[in-house]
Amino acid sequence: MGTEARECVPERPVRQRWARGLQWAPLAALTLAVLAGAGLWLAGRRTWADWLWAAATVTALAPAAWSMLRQLWRRQFGVDVIAVLALAGALVVGEYLAGAVIALMLATGRALEAYAQRRATRDLRALLEWAPRTARRRVPGGGIETVPLDRVAVGDRLVVGPGDVVPVDGTAEEAATLDESVVTGESRLVQRAAGEQVASGVANAGAGFGLRATKSAAASTYAGIVRLAEEATARKAPMVRMADRYAAAFVPFTLVLAGLAWWLSGEFVRAVAVLVVATPCPLLLATPIAIVSGLSRVARRGVLVRDGGSLELLGRARTLLVDKTGTLTAGRPRAAETVVAPGGDRDEVLRLAASVEQLSPHVLAAALVRQARERGLRLTDPTDVTEEPGRGVTGRVDGRLVRVGQLGGELPQWAARAAERAELAGRSAVWVSDEREPLGAILLEDPVRPDARRTVRRLREAGLTRLIMVTGDRPGTADQVAQAVGVDDVLARCTPQEKTARVREESRRAVTVMVGDGVNDAPALAEADVGVAMGATGATASADVADAVLTVDRLDRLADAVEIARYARRIATQSAVVGMGLAVAAMLVAAVGRLPPVAGAFLQEGIDVVVILNALRALGGGLRRRDVPPDTRELLDRYAGEHAAVRDVLAALRDTADLIATHPDSPDCLPALRAVHGRLTGRVLPHEAAEERQLYPALAGPLGSDEATSTMSRGHVEIRRLVDRIGGHLAQAGDGPLRGDQVTDLLAALYGLDAVLRLHLAQEEEDYFSLPD
Repeated sequence: MGTEARECVPERPVRQRWARGLQWAPLAALTLAVLAGAGLWLAGRRTWADWLWAAATVTALAPAAWSMLRQLWRRQFGVDVIAVLALAGALVVGEYLAGAVIALMLATGRALEAYAQRRATRDLRALLEWAPRTARRRVPGGGIETVPLDRVAVGDRLVVGPGDVVPVDGTAEEAATLDESVVTGESRLVQRAAGEQVASGVANAGAGFGLRATKSAAASTYAGIVRLAEEATARKAPMVRMADRYAAAFVPFTLVLAGLAWWLSGEFVRAVAVLVVATPCPLLLATPIAIVSGLSRVARRGVLVRDGGSLELLGRARTLLVDKTGTLTAGRPRAAETVVAPGGDRDEVLRLAASVEQLSPHVLAAALVRQARERGLRLTDPTDVTEEPGRGVTGRVDGRLVRVGQLGGELPQWAARAAERAELAGRSAVWVSDEREPLGAILLEDPVRPDARRTVRRLREAGLTRLIMVTGDRPGTADQVAQAVGVDDVLARCTPQEKTARVREESRRAVTVMVGDGVNDAPALAEADVGVAMGATGATASADVADAVLTVDRLDRLADAVEIARYARRIATQSAVVGMGLAVAAMLVAAVGRLPPVAGAFLQEGIDVVVILNALRALGGGLRRRDVPPDTRELLDRYAGEHAAVRDVLAALRDTADLIATHPDSPDCLPALRAVHGRLTGRVLPHEAAEERQLYPALAGPLGSDEATSTMSRGHVEIRRLVDRIGGHLAQAGDGPLRGDQVTDLLAALYGLDAVLRLHLAQEEEDYFSLPD
């Protein structure tokens, strides 16, 4: 950790150790008093022993009485009443050892609860301690100064040294290697190129780099996470308040039972024994520990839940409403396909469009530039650039006039077919033209997240019974996404007001969760029982009103959070019920005179320890997922990266099929077929064979069996069969041209291979490449 990126406060750990030591001091003192009294009693100095035990009892009685009075002043009725009566009763009947053991029990419970609370909130506190406090800023004329974080302004040029924590959100000025695990939960190092966004709170795991601030410290990603963590540690969960209500009902029961035991037997000591075993209430120890343990675990998974009440509600949720854009889909357009005029060059059309769009702030422009750079195309600085809102951008690239945007007038035949294809597929078409005619069209899509369908299945397994997708998009596009991910209902073309109304309606029927990422989702998030914001995408407005924020751009972490919330709630209830059941059983035994106060005090001590340890089980377990080993994850990442190259072949495959379908007599058909067959045999088949040989066997463990990949292996067989079939037609054609009787079967093979390959890639990305880390 760079010492200049964070303020070093050496005395803080010392103070924390002193504070922890003071929390254990009462327990140590009372333990010594009980043991010393036992030694005096065995030595025959029983009066001295009684005095020592009585002093220990009084020492515990004073703070318990003060706590009881404060609760009564606030009109609260808790178990401190039982503690005070038990301590006072022990003094009245002369059961000084019992009183001392009760005092020891109370001190032990408080110490164990404090330890459990520290253990449960360790990850939340780690987020707070990680927060940077200073930044290194470049000064005009050269040099670097260290400034407090609140003095960093938008546009400042900062330096992030090796090991430093990125102080504010910004844009990298050089390539950077980052460790984002603290913020997102992702364990792998991430590479960010120059010009890419970098979130605050991540650590620089490589060489130093420059950063231009795009947000102030208060508005940055990590500041919002820290605020949520502080609220999560400060607020008391509604389930704890519910535990207080249970305790309020338990106190009268205890007093009535103690009174009956005294009245029926005439022995006040029985009433004291009942009070002893009823103190303190395990309910108040187990519930908050389990809930805060759940908060800590979901924080480690990259989900910041605002408070324990939100976690408890998340564990009871039955309905999920989810916005489509940025949640079930990537939220930013992607160039899915480039269609060119007959004889055109696909890469050249994309290069021209991206070159012109470099200066445009539009989100579609960013998609084109990103796609061109990913393909390694050389972009040229455009000149004479003008932008007409709603129409597009015009500029000169290498002296050639290029227009990017919408087309007017009648379209050529190939362009009309491309427009129809885009409409059927739910894609947007960006047209690229020169002075004379359209050169091609780039079809953009907002792709479904690879993990969306898997996450939907996991959410159902976690207990969510009704899943609804809401979107402002067209019904056709919305229905396609809904079918792809498997939701129960779709609300398309809905306004923010309609989203909010639907959330309100669903909340009347069951506990409802709403997930969104945009400013327009903020009202619906606020209306839901639990609002969840996709905070990793920079959705500041929605995150401000949300009850939970996904700090990693992965929807499957929401499924993790639901499972953890249900598990923590189950552990809390289990611990409370078991602890209370044991206490009631011991109280009944004490009421009939079979459990003296001293034995009851030791027994209750054991009950409290048991329920606290059981509540700490919420720190682990409850997840259905299987983690992927690091070496298998490397294979998944490698083969996922190769899918872009396979999709390039798919585009050429579809162009070749269209050419043969529309102009089977063209002399270009056979060369195009040979070229695409060469790419299939040289790129696609080796990729599929390597997956079969390396990837699929490695997935047997995470997926549970070798049979889990059998259907995908069958897909490989079909892909090879269709490629061989195309090769057979090439062999029959010789030097050409294609015979008329070949065309029908050849088109079936080409279009069939296109469909099989697209489905195969989508299944791999959904079932394998989206497996959780």
